[in-house]
Amino acid sequence: MEYEPVIGLEVHAQLLTSSKLFCSSSTRFGAEPNTQGSPVSLGLPGALPVLNKKALEYAIKAALALNCEIAHTSRFARKHYFYPDLPKGYQISQYDEPLSSHGWLEVETNGEPRRIGITRIHMEEDAGKLIHEYSQTQSYVDLNRAGVPLIEIVSEPDIRTTEEAVEYMKKLRAILMYIGVCDGNMEEGSLRCDANISVRPKGSEELGTKTEIKNVNSFKYVQKALEYEIRRQISVLEGGGEVVQETRLFDSGRGVTVSMRSKEEAHDYRYFPDPDLLPVVVEPEFVEEIRGSIPELPDERKRRFVEHYDLPPYDADVLTAQKPVADYFEKCITYYNKPKEVSNWIMTEVLRELKGDEEGIESLAVTPERLTELLKLMDDGTVSGKLAKEVFSDMVSTGKRAEEIVSEGGIRQISDTSEIEAVISRVLENSPDEIDRYRQGQKKLLGYFVGQVMKETSGKANPAIVNKMLVEKLEGKTEC
Repeated sequence: MEYEPVIGLEVHAQLLTSSKLFCSSSTRFGAEPNTQGSPVSLGLPGALPVLNKKALEYAIKAALALNCEIAHTSRFARKHYFYPDLPKGYQISQYDEPLSSHGWLEVETNGEPRRIGITRIHMEEDAGKLIHEYSQTQSYVDLNRAGVPLIEIVSEPDIRTTEEAVEYMKKLRAILMYIGVCDGNMEEGSLRCDANISVRPKGSEELGTKTEIKNVNSFKYVQKALEYEIRRQISVLEGGGEVVQETRLFDSGRGVTVSMRSKEEAHDYRYFPDPDLLPVVVEPEFVEEIRGSIPELPDERKRRFVEHYDLPPYDADVLTAQKPVADYFEKCITYYNKPKEVSNWIMTEVLRELKGDEEGIESLAVTPERLTELLKLMDDGTVSGKLAKEVFSDMVSTGKRAEEIVSEGGIRQISDTSEIEAVISRVLENSPDEIDRYRQGQKKLLGYFVGQVMKETSGKANPAIVNKMLVEKLEGKTEC
C-alpha cells in the first residue's frame, strides 16, 4: 500500500522585545543562569502580571503579515502542567480565544506554489530551561527564559512532504525577520518547531493517528525527524501494529525519534481564563496603524527584483531570502546600476565569504560602496575577473579598498598591446608543433596558448586582448 504523510507544524517564535511578556525583566540571551528573573516570572505569591504592549504589537504585526484575522477580544488562560522549569506550575498562554486565526502562507516546491493554512497565532510566555551537561545524575534549572514573550504559529495539517515542511519554516522565518519581530536564531531557541505527523493510505480522507516531535531547532533536523517518523509509522502499520499517539524527541546523533511521553489532550492541561489578566481588546484603528508599519515582504520584493531589475527568478529568490542581503544588493545598485553583475558577485563571492551567515553581511568589511568600486575596476580594465576575486578576498581580510590593494600589490591588469604582443611572440616561438596542429583544425589549442600567456604574465594580461591577438596571429592575419 502507498502511504502519504499529513504534517502540521507548531512554530514558536520569540518576540524581539527587551523585556518579558508580563514583567520588566530582561530577555537578553546568554546571561548568567537565574539572573533575569522577577517576582512575576518566578511565580512568587502576590506578584501580578502586566501585558507588554510592544509584544502585543509584534504579535499583531506577525499575524497581519501571515494573512490572519485579528480578534477584537482575546483572553489569556492558564495551561497547567508540572515540570521543574515551570515555576508557577502553569504557563500563561491563550486557548479558546486566541489573538488571531485563519491565515495562510504560500510556499513553492518543485516550481509549484502551495498555500498552507494557518489555524491560529496566539501569545504565550516561555518556560525556563533544564540543563543536563553538568551532571549525569542531576538536572539544573535556569529560569532566565521563563516569561520570555512567544507567539505560537499553528499550521493546518496541509503539508504533504518533508520538503514542503522545510520551505514553510524557511518562508515563515524570513517573514518574521523582515518585519523585525523575531531574530530567527534557531541555535539560541528564538525559533523552534513542534511537528505533528501522521500517515494514511494515499487517496484516503481519514487522518491517521499522529505523533508530535518536540522542539526541533534546525531546518535539517526538521526534515530528518519527519523522514524518520514517516518511515517508522509506515513500518508499524505494515507490520500489523497501531501507531500510538505520543510525544517524541528527535535524537540528532542517531537520526531517530524516541518516545518521550504519552500525548496530552487539552483537558489534561485544565485550561481556565487567567484571573489576573484582563481580556485583550484590540481596536480596528490600532490594527490598521500596525498594518501600515509592515514593510515589503519577501515575495513582494522578489517579484519587484524580477520586474524592476530584470533578474532571473532564481537570483531574486536567493537575494531576497534574507533581508540584509536584499538591502545590500539594492545599496550596491545605487552606486553601480548593473543589477545582474552585482547579483552574480553577491551570490558567489559575497555569500561564499559569509559561509551561510547571511545576517553577517551587515558587518562585512566590504560595504556595498567598496564592492562596486571593485566592479568598476573590472569595467575599466584595471583588473581581470580572476584578479578581482583575489582582490575581493584581500578586501574581506584586510578591510582595505580595492584600489589600495591593487596599487600595493602591483597587480594591475596588462592591457598594453605592445607588451602583450611581446609575450605572445615568445609563447608562439616556443610552440611550433602546437601552431601546426591548431592550423590543421585543432582550434581548442587556443586555450593552451592563452594559458601560456597568462602564466608568463602571472595572470595580469587582459584576457580579451590576449584572445583577440592570438587568433589574429594564429589565423595568419598578422605574422607569428
